[in-house]
Amino acid sequence: MNPFDLFRRTDINRGLEAFRAETDALLLDVRTPEEFREGRIPGSTNLPLLELDEIFSLAANPDTPLYVYCLSGGRSGQAVYELQSRGYTNVKNLGGISAYVGTLER
Repeated sequence: MNPFDLFRRTDINRGLEAFRAETDALLLDVRTPEEFREGRIPGSTNLPLLELDEIFSLAANPDTPLYVYCLSGGRSGQAVYELQSRGYTNVKNLGGISAYVGTLER
């Protein structure tokens, strides 16, 4: 991973289309629990950046498709790097929920 990949903008809405087309994929929100409670994308699971070691309880198979988002894309970029370093092979950074167009769950 190139260090500049952390700052690359992605279209979260297009990424969510890809997530919904996958079978057995996980949508991970790596924001804090407080941020998660304020509003989240429906179907997402909160796995804060500082708790990524818990991924094994959510996805034992390292080939599980993981779609990751945060507020603006920075933490999700870090999470992608961390998850890949833990052996996960199918991890995608969706970017930030701040660019999401749709209904939020609370």
